[in-house]
Amino acid sequence: MSYETILVPTDGSPHADRATHHALSLASAFDATVHALSVVDIAALAGPYDWSTPPESFIDRYREQAEKHIEHVEHQWAHPDQYHGEVRDGTPSSVILDYVAEEDVDLVAMGTHGRTGLARFVLGSVTEHVLRASPVPTLATRAGDEEPPTLPYRNVLVPTDGSECASGAVDHALAIASATGATAHVINVFSDDVYSQTLDEVPPSDYVDTLERSGEKATEAVAERFEAAGVDVETAVLEGRASDEILSYAEETDIDAVIMGTHGRSGLDRFLLGSTTERVIRQSDLPVVAVPETDSE
Repeated sequence: MSYETILVPTDGSPHADRATHHALSLASAFDATVHALSVVDIAALAGPYDWSTPPESFIDRYREQAEKHIEHVEHQWAHPDQYHGEVRDGTPSSVILDYVAEEDVDLVAMGTHGRTGLARFVLGSVTEHVLRASPVPTLATRAGDEEPPTLPYRNVLVPTDGSECASGAVDHALAIASATGATAHVINVFSDDVYSQTLDEVPPSDYVDTLERSGEKATEAVAERFEAAGVDVETAVLEGRASDEILSYAEETDIDAVIMGTHGRSGLDRFLLGSTTERVIRQSDLPVVAVPETDSE
């Protein structure tokens, strides 16, 4: 697996700039072509002024700003023969998803928030829509108060529950770790909450032991894949709320990026649910590569 085309939707915001740093680092590692896309949302521009269609001169000002945003990405990328920048009009999330399909994009890298006011683009709602609908992985990150990102990655975190969707995320984590030389940290998180809430009692020790053994089996199977590819790997099985344990482990082990599926098992042993991935994205300053279930097939 390799990334040949990486898309960077941008509005020039700090969050988009942070996503750009990660995108360009990965593009360098994979020798990929970078596509920068900025969208002018004409309907949003018209709304505050009660226009059916804004004056062309008004729209042109925002198109000029959008051109500057994609030029900013181009100036940071050292390979002009592997770059394409484009400004389009339309609804941001729809334009991004159409572009992904048209250009055979392998990875989208975008900020979780963007500019406010009329020039807004990469807002949380846009990123969330892309995360939910994109057929390819989306790297989502925000600009926090921490130091600039460590690039290329030294440590990547791969949560797994042994599901097919988790397996798809492992494929991408293996590719990223191999390309960047990072150490892969494979973890499984189990919880007895479902048992406790359903039966209103403390689960027996053999039940907890079964969950732990299942977690060890899942992490060991993934670790074998990384080791076979020559990637350094560490494993851990943790107990608690999945998103909390993922975030705590990431902080304790200096993780640079998290790669995880957007859905996982259902029932008593569910783990990699969309809600978990969303919580990790919302609560962490780390980039999270969310791998859709469709990309794990």
